[in-house]
Amino acid sequence: MKKIIIITLCLIGFYSCKEEVKKEKDVVTQNIAFDSILDNYFEEGLKLYPLKATFEGDARYNDILPNDLTDEFKTLENNFYSNYKTKLVAIDETTLTPSQQMSKEILLWECDRNLERLTFRKDLFPIDQMWTMQLMMGQLASGAGAQPFKTVDDYDNWLKRLASYTEWLASAKTKMEEGIKTGNVLPKALVVKVTPQLKDMTEKNLDKHLFFSPIKNMPDDFSDAESDRLTQAYSTIITNKIIPAYQNLYDFMNSEYLSNARTTSGIEGIPNGKDYYDYSIKLYTTTDMSADEIHQLGLSEVARISSEMEKVKKEVGFEGDLKAFFNDVRNKKELMPFTSAEQVIENFNAIHAKMKPQVDKLFGKQPKTPFEVRRTEAFREASASAEYNSGSIDGTRPGIFYVPIPNVTKYNMYADEDLFLHEAIPGHHFQISLTQENDDLPKFRKTLWYSAYGEGWALYTESLGKELGLYTDPYQYFGMLGAEMHRAIRLVVDSGLHAKGWTREQAIQYSLDNEAESEAGITSEIERYMANPGQALSYKIGQLKIMELRAKAQEELGDKFDIKEFHNQVLETGCVPLALLEKKLNLWIVNSK
Repeated sequence: MKKIIIITLCLIGFYSCKEEVKKEKDVVTQNIAFDSILDNYFEEGLKLYPLKATFEGDARYNDILPNDLTDEFKTLENNFYSNYKTKLVAIDETTLTPSQQMSKEILLWECDRNLERLTFRKDLFPIDQMWTMQLMMGQLASGAGAQPFKTVDDYDNWLKRLASYTEWLASAKTKMEEGIKTGNVLPKALVVKVTPQLKDMTEKNLDKHLFFSPIKNMPDDFSDAESDRLTQAYSTIITNKIIPAYQNLYDFMNSEYLSNARTTSGIEGIPNGKDYYDYSIKLYTTTDMSADEIHQLGLSEVARISSEMEKVKKEVGFEGDLKAFFNDVRNKKELMPFTSAEQVIENFNAIHAKMKPQVDKLFGKQPKTPFEVRRTEAFREASASAEYNSGSIDGTRPGIFYVPIPNVTKYNMYADEDLFLHEAIPGHHFQISLTQENDDLPKFRKTLWYSAYGEGWALYTESLGKELGLYTDPYQYFGMLGAEMHRAIRLVVDSGLHAKGWTREQAIQYSLDNEAESEAGITSEIERYMANPGQALSYKIGQLKIMELRAKAQEELGDKFDIKEFHNQVLETGCVPLALLEKKLNLWIVNSK
């Protein structure tokens, strides 16, 4: 079509045509140059962050683990993001397609947030009970994670990575010693949760040691010589390096560090804590909201959802107040019917089967990446939440929904339908897999993660339960309300902890007063927010934005509104900051009219 237009223009005026051809040629040339920048950013990023490459199924750097706690590594990061920001700023946006313009805006956001991150001393908190390197390495060491253990080379790659890991563990202690001197230390409540995790890794019986798992599950096709060599190598490094490194760290954290840990609960208790929380809000919500705005929004949402819960309480005929109903749901034996972990997994698979016929009515594009439900590994199960781990980009590793079942007889199923929608289908599995499978996106956007978008989408999908044939049981619907309440409470307690001087105990009590989760579960959640300020805000902020955009589209498009196309529009560009999502959806609404 373009050639016909150009020929027509040539007939009208030669010079006009000449200018048009020149302009089109410039656009194509510039697009190629811009795409090259995006590709280079992605490739250099994998080399800089080899664990990221491993989780994406790229095995090229499986033997490398840089020490990200060193000043040298921080310099590398600073140069990386500064150089790409300079390149992006020099690009003329008028030479880019709309999709490329979005890529430029996204990459600028990435560079700015990472450069801002590097101004804070997060390296002085290298270890916590939920988010940090030692947990990721433990998961990989189990042999059931993203690090492959299929070939002899795989086993040798992990040995090299382990050697670097012992250096990281030593650096973590050094950084925490510096943190003690500068007042950058964890709250005591978190330290006492970390130390048992470290103690578990000092087990001297190799057959019981997590890091020996790959040897116990070695492929049968390895030769006797290779099998013996690897067994000896793993035994040596675990005995002589890994166990002593963990013992040294445990001894330090259980004594000197614990005695110097802070009594405050929020990040405002460290130097520059307020600025760090402001940064965290922007990072995790992708908005310019203030802590006060978020706190007030949370209070408003808690009140709204409470009124919905009252309706369910009335429906099931419970006579007491809402707090008493929470306790009833927490302890109701009928909602704890399982006697084995396998039954819990089977229940999630049954939920999936029940909703499958309805999924096609709401989603046109669905992922090809396979999907599984698994029990969370024993070494981290006690302090873990349910979570989704994405499949590899090439589809060879499935997306996995991990379910912690530390005590099956006390496992309460009242929120399982809601949990499956969020963590699995059509929540994280659909969103992440469709992004990874979208060949129209540049590589760097296929694995981007913005919590406000990703968690916002997953929370939005919880509201689709009735449309998907679920929530026919009032307790399961109450589970959905409970999960939404849980995220609304997060707005209150996270901002309360980190900006309003709330204590851990105050946050726990507020949660107990307003939701049906167990005290143990709530305590783990509050400590999670203490370890990673701002992350908990992303869910509700993102959900409310997506719901707002759906309501706007339905109102403005009327009969032209297509729920499949709305979901496609939200999902097709992958993870983006909320402002860019809103800009895209508003344009789609206008064009759809």
